Amino acid sequence: MIIDTHIHLDDKSYVEDLEEVIQRAQSHNVKGALIPGADPKDLPRAIEICEKYENIFFSVGVHPYHARDLNIDYLERFAAHPKCIAVGECGLDYFRLPEDESEKKEEKRIQKEVFIKQIALAIKLQKPLIVHIRDASFDSREILITHDAKKVGGVLHCYNASDILLDLDQHGFYYGIGGVLTFKNAKKLVEILPKIPLEKIVLETDGPYLTPHPHRGKRNEPYYTTLVLSKISQLLEIPEQTIEGILEKNTQMLFKAFEKVS
Repeated sequence: MIIDTHIHLDDKSYVEDLEEVIQRAQSHNVKGALIPGADPKDLPRAIEICEKYENIFFSVGVHPYHARDLNIDYLERFAAHPKCIAVGECGLDYFRLPEDESEKKEEKRIQKEVFIKQIALAIKLQKPLIVHIRDASFDSREILITHDAKKVGGVLHCYNASDILLDLDQHGFYYGIGGVLTFKNAKKLVEILPKIPLEKIVLETDGPYLTPHPHRGKRNEPYYTTLVLSKISQLLEIPEQTIEGILEKNTQMLFKAFEKVS
């Protein structure tokens, strides 16, 4: 069984054919999915989907691009829903910082403050974190360690291939591997992959984004996790069936709700 641990099914690109997307995934043995909270305004739609489909769950969180929209009370209200199983995606993203140095400093400050608040929320709720890291490995690692994220653990989403983050498996974190692994320019991730303990890897798509080869340019969707699984199998030289079984157990260890999925 395959589980997509990061798929934005609440995105408008799935409105017209969500049922077909889910059926297609199930026909390819993708039996469950997790919708991450990125933009607070999308949470009602995520809940609507999760209440309709038994094996789909969601998380509450604010992506660093929406850091100024953080309202902890609002997130906590949605987190009380029985199908909310994590906090995030939260974290740091320095890819699009302002050029002005004072503005850049302020943007980093806000992102860090909002990230820390969501770590505290996860600890309060005792739910694992979904952590977004882009061009911010050092600061992210420091915050996760110094603010006791180990108490809940979680997953590094769309794993930012950096040696700096490799020891976070010792702090309760898993590594989300998605379509980027299949890209021709993913040399660093391909190099890093064998260094990640296999029992600490989970699958994700980040759909509708980051569609794996050979479908780049098209909308991503859960069944494409099968392509990522095949690539992991190829790179590690381990049979796909073996990899699939290990990653299934990993996901169920991290997100207990998926233990009931079959």
